[in-house]
Amino acid sequence: MILKHLSGNFKRYYAFFVLLLLFIGCCSSWCAGKVIVSQKDLGLIGDMVFFNECGEKLDLIVCWNEGEDFMSLGLGHFIWYQKDKDNRFEESFPRLLNFIREKGRKIPVWLEDMERNGYPWKNRQELLQNLYKDDLAKLRRFLHDTLPLQALFLFERLNDALPKMLKVAAPDSGKNVEYQFCRLANTPGGIYALVDYVNFKGEGVLQNESYNEVRWGLLQVLENMCGRDRDISALNEFVLSAKKLLKQRVLNAPVGIDESRWLSGWGRRLDSYVDAFYVFGGG
Repeated sequence: MILKHLSGNFKRYYAFFVLLLLFIGCCSSWCAGKVIVSQKDLGLIGDMVFFNECGEKLDLIVCWNEGEDFMSLGLGHFIWYQKDKDNRFEESFPRLLNFIREKGRKIPVWLEDMERNGYPWKNRQELLQNLYKDDLAKLRRFLHDTLPLQALFLFERLNDALPKMLKVAAPDSGKNVEYQFCRLANTPGGIYALVDYVNFKGEGVLQNESYNEVRWGLLQVLENMCGRDRDISALNEFVLSAKKLLKQRVLNAPVGIDESRWLSGWGRRLDSYVDAFYVFGGG
């Protein structure tokens, strides 16, 4: 069931959230034409990504998942590795902080100190032991207060995705990738699918984000699509392509990394893209 609007504290940010999203425009020129997105739809997309990552639990805005060697923070569970830690996946939280600075919001001194020197929790167990102590309470407050900027960051990342993908796509697949991206962007619910998947599994442009040299990002999902219709079939094809890639990811994972436990949750998340066709006026 797609969440329509989050209740509680997040609603206090909603009006500002919509205004900030208008900064990138309700009409985007991702493709030859313009994709028209209503203010209501923009707000819903932010709500739905937040729900995918945190459910309705604002405390989960700071998280360290079992079996991972990084923290997940904010509306999009942006990745933050410990300082000098080798990172397989793209680290998005430092990029978010730079984005927040660019928009004129000051980063607290204590958080800048963590940027320079690393955060004080070495692993998931240490974070859980200190979950309600002062440092983590301050971090949660900062993340709560910047939710609208985090939502804007998601859309900014999507705006950058297509040029990045076309730069690394094979010459014979670039036109199809661009078409499939535009096909989704012009399908009800498709912008939500694009925004969420880029945040969820990346653009698919980094070689180190792969197992056995096989990637699973948005680029690879679009490369495996061939349909032409801009209706629910676009979302169904997108979901089937993504599920296939994520199953391959699990099979290709290095020895000692078992991601099979995530597959059912990943599948439910992807299925929400098809449900979104009706939420955003399709059918």
